[in-house]
Amino acid sequence: MAIPIAVTGTDMIGQARTGTGKTLAFGVSLLQRIVVPGDRDFEAQAKPGAPQALIVAPTRELAGQVSKDLATASSKRKARVLTVYGGVGYEPQLDGLAAGVEIVVGTPGRLLDLADRGSLDLSHIKVVVLDEADEMLDLGFLPDVERLLAKTPELRQTMLFSATMPSAIVSLARRHLRHPVNIRAESAGEETTVPTTAQFVYQAHDLDKPEVVARILQAEGRDRCMIFCRTKRAAQRVADDLAERGFAAAPIHGDLNQIAREKALKKFRDGSIDVLVATDVAARGIDVANVTHVINYECPDDDKTYVHRIGRTGRAGATGVAITFVDWADGTRWKVINKTLELPFEEPQETYSTSEHLYHDLGIAPGTTGRLVPEKPREPRTGGRSGGGRGRSEEGTERPREPRKRSNRQRRRTHNGEPVGDRPAEKAAADSNGTSSAQDSAPRAEGDAPRRRRRRRRSSGSSAE
Repeated sequence: MAIPIAVTGTDMIGQARTGTGKTLAFGVSLLQRIVVPGDRDFEAQAKPGAPQALIVAPTRELAGQVSKDLATASSKRKARVLTVYGGVGYEPQLDGLAAGVEIVVGTPGRLLDLADRGSLDLSHIKVVVLDEADEMLDLGFLPDVERLLAKTPELRQTMLFSATMPSAIVSLARRHLRHPVNIRAESAGEETTVPTTAQFVYQAHDLDKPEVVARILQAEGRDRCMIFCRTKRAAQRVADDLAERGFAAAPIHGDLNQIAREKALKKFRDGSIDVLVATDVAARGIDVANVTHVINYECPDDDKTYVHRIGRTGRAGATGVAITFVDWADGTRWKVINKTLELPFEEPQETYSTSEHLYHDLGIAPGTTGRLVPEKPREPRTGGRSGGGRGRSEEGTERPREPRKRSNRQRRRTHNGEPVGDRPAEKAAADSNGTSSAQDSAPRAEGDAPRRRRRRRRSSGSSAE
């Protein structure tokens, strides 16, 4: 539907559900509009080898996915495609631009950086594509996108594609698109989510979620699975826990460098691992075949996030299963998502790892446990307090307490450095009239304890005299 209109050079706004082929919709059309090496008019251009098409994507994973699809689509025309994003060195990207390219795909930050340096010439761009524009809005990329558009020719073709269309994206389209044609791939009353995806929503406790996930991963017909977490720390923790339980799992989040992210994604594509734990940075652009299950480890923030997360399964007519965990504190947030998407899960069912309906809904065999390998024994603590600590031996057995050694040192009681028993008798202090008491002045026998000096209280009258 979109390709015949896009080939004519008309500005366009394309909106369709995720997984319906938006990438090829603009990819095939722009490949028809550019001039590639070997064409008759290639050398007649104002600057042969300058980029003719610019595709802006919000995430690195999406940019790589688009580049891969365009490289596949251009196997006949041999168009040169360059992927540009941050997190990697500049040298390969600068060398690719210097050698000449027809299509540049990248993220806004690195594209703008190269354009400001003068390495990326945008003055000969014929087609600009903004892919997943609503995600650019959420990530705060719209100012960079507008600066990029200002560096391109005014008489260009601009195509904007997204699964959802917030008001800010509509305002962007009105400013930069000339009489755009709005194409929506489904009717207004059709569901936003893919109908071939079976959805389940459970109210689960946070401490029981790892066990529930481990049992879901052993469900009947499960192939590749993606688990989405809200934070980077949660994604790393869940991936480590699943790996310790014996599952082939790997994380992908913003704290990992680009090489580690690409390595994890490559292993997920070739089947070396079958569980990918990701944050929302991977919710866009990951198009991997045979993803049968998607698990929302926490409740999504809004309906758009929910749509894009579960859109990783049930793609291109395939079936899939989407499972969402809702904590007790997220009940209100989920009710808003449920009402917006018109889903039948207003009150999620309270679910634990031993709940019968969990086994029945997802096809989990009875008696399934949350481990593929036995739990590793914890390393025993060694040492203890020096001297008499009981502690444990290297074999992990408790060793008996050793008796403490008694000291042969003799203690003597002293007073002002002198032994108490060896001191001479003290002289009694004189009373207030200067006389000494016979009892106080009497000598004490050796070894007697020293007597305390009696304190006398003076009356107010005597002190005055």
